[in-house]
Amino acid sequence: MNRGDLERLSKDELIELVLRLQRPDKTSRNSSKPPSTDRKERREDSRPGGAKPGHEGHFRALSDDPDAFEDHVPSICPCCGLAFDVDAERELIGEYDEIELPPIRPFVRRHRRFSIRCGRCGATTEAPLPEAAKGSPFGPNIHAMAVYLKSMQLFSYERLRLAFFDLFGLKISEGALMNMFKRMQAAFAARRDAALSQLRRARFIACDETGARIEGVNAFQWVFCSKDAVVHSVDFSRGAQVVRDALDGHRPTVWTSDRYSAQQGHADRQQTCLAHLDRAARFADENSEDDAPFRLRLWFDRAFALGRDITTIAASTLRARRRALERDLDLILAAPTDCQLTRDLMARVGRARDQLLTFCDFPGAVEPTNNVSERGLRPSVIQRKVTNGYRARWAADLEAGVRTAVDTARLAGAGPFKTILEIVAH
Repeated sequence: MNRGDLERLSKDELIELVLRLQRPDKTSRNSSKPPSTDRKERREDSRPGGAKPGHEGHFRALSDDPDAFEDHVPSICPCCGLAFDVDAERELIGEYDEIELPPIRPFVRRHRRFSIRCGRCGATTEAPLPEAAKGSPFGPNIHAMAVYLKSMQLFSYERLRLAFFDLFGLKISEGALMNMFKRMQAAFAARRDAALSQLRRARFIACDETGARIEGVNAFQWVFCSKDAVVHSVDFSRGAQVVRDALDGHRPTVWTSDRYSAQQGHADRQQTCLAHLDRAARFADENSEDDAPFRLRLWFDRAFALGRDITTIAASTLRARRRALERDLDLILAAPTDCQLTRDLMARVGRARDQLLTFCDFPGAVEPTNNVSERGLRPSVIQRKVTNGYRARWAADLEAGVRTAVDTARLAGAGPFKTILEIVAH
């Protein structure tokens, strides 16, 4: 804006402009805000609609194990009108799959008890009570599908009840669904304990936390990620004691996290998530005239590139690139600046100076970012936004157990529903 533009503004508009300049906008690229909060950029063609960029076409692969075959052969020659013999030689020129779901309805087995009166002594003997009459009338598949739709697809109780009725013609009340989940809590808690035992033997652990709501109270969802286990935990505290309780005295070799104080000091070495600092550098670069934030952005790009190449380059190359990064970072942090935003950024990076390149000492085992924990928490964040939290503590604990079991099994290549069904059936 030039002087003429400013002179045309009213007093209130000038005040708003000054306040806006003092509070630079944060976006998903320069902060932890989600992309949904970003202002949408205007298209070059301001008219709505229009053709969208296309992509390369793909074709669905044929099924490896079709259930039935239907052959199509010509019956009459169009040239001479002669009918073909049934045993005529044929050549396969095309195959196409037709895929359909069969009608799905509940399978109901009714157990009937009878008594028999002895013809000699007159005593009446009753058949023992069958196992089906001692618990829930719903089988393992129904239990597993309820957990899958509730936890993995974020169905509410009402939507879950309607889905069972609309899709399968099965009437289940919301109270019956809640009783299902309560019955399965112990099974998933046992699977979570097994994953926690694996976590306490891990050398490299990544951790993060996010907000949650339990019974209308603010709480926190924690995730601990290792090579062999992923453990979810809910707690009303965000303090370091949650980590100490999870580790139970175990001290891993490297701990990957952000710079939050409760995430510090739990391992022999620390790897600070470079993505968090890179976002801060982007924010400073967009709102500062100093060149230090831009140089830091380039430095982080080089560090990310080293993380991607670390398993394919020679050890000598790794050492040389690391020395170059350390040398350049020292030069950037030593540069003078008059910008407060830049000074804050450089102080933030300087405090984490010894934790930025830890991943170079453990090629392939430690990542430069904490993206694995961010991915682990993403479903919990979506669940919080969709449902606004848990109405009871037991529901939050069940959710933690389900996500622990599913995410841990996923490391071995198992799918979510198969994992849930296996736990429920046993």
